[in-house]
Amino acid sequence: MTAVTVRVPAKVNLQLAVGPAREDGYHDLVNVFHAVSLFDEVTVTRAEPGPLRLTVCGDLESHTARVPLDGSNLAARAAELLAREAGVEPAVRIHLDKSIPVAGGMAGGSADAAAALVACNTLWGAGLSDADLHALAARLGSDVPFPLLGGSAVGTGRGEHLTPMPCGGRFSWVFALAEGGLSTAAVFREYDRLRPDAPPPRPDPGLAAALAEGDAPALGAALANDLERAALTLRPELRRTLDTGRAAGALGAIVSGSGPTCAFLAADAAAADRIAAALTGSGNCAGTVRAYGDVPGATVVGPPER
Repeated sequence: MTAVTVRVPAKVNLQLAVGPAREDGYHDLVNVFHAVSLFDEVTVTRAEPGPLRLTVCGDLESHTARVPLDGSNLAARAAELLAREAGVEPAVRIHLDKSIPVAGGMAGGSADAAAALVACNTLWGAGLSDADLHALAARLGSDVPFPLLGGSAVGTGRGEHLTPMPCGGRFSWVFALAEGGLSTAAVFREYDRLRPDAPPPRPDPGLAAALAEGDAPALGAALANDLERAALTLRPELRRTLDTGRAAGALGAIVSGSGPTCAFLAADAAAADRIAAALTGSGNCAGTVRAYGDVPGATVVGPPER
């Protein structure tokens, strides 16, 4: 086996409840993840010993230009971490074929790291279990474990402790992309400034019921993101994007994660078309992409190159 390709999805947060900052700098969360059909493909290929090489391509050229191609990239860090665990040299080349927005609040970097863990585990025959991979993912970042699982799940702690949630239907989504990204750390700092007395996070049983029953109108009404106010303070123009999608008939509109991507839940595919057209025509966003959820997590695709 000389190469392995893993396909991995983006996420949208259906609920993101954020508690006060902890002593370790993290925040306790109730984070309902929902995997959607925007995928990156990560290919790990055996290479000669030496510095780990990383390349990138994708449809969103303005986004791929912002992907770091050095050791700071989460996918590279994932490969090096798994190599240490497996006792092998990280002699690989990593290629990212990206469709997930970069720094857009949809966990594209975390998804690539999850995919790199699965790909390297397969390529090197390391034999790590799903639980082992989850533990390594949590060391890399709070959002990295979920793309391994996919589907829908609630994350607690700092988001890394996952419990799968039933999803009773296929939900149609439109995502409005923004020029430039938003720093997750900056959004959390602004959240702390705006809500120094934030209460402990609590799950929303109504949202869980709507998701399980496949009730799109109820799910749209229940969407909630405690970071949205902070994101809108840093990027006030996102409010116009949210208003445009709502006026076009979105059942729910929300900033995805730390932003700046905005997510719109549609009643069906035809409604999603209308929402996307309104957003594109408004000039309030850099573009739109369509997706559905939920979908499976990181998956080895096709026979490995031999």
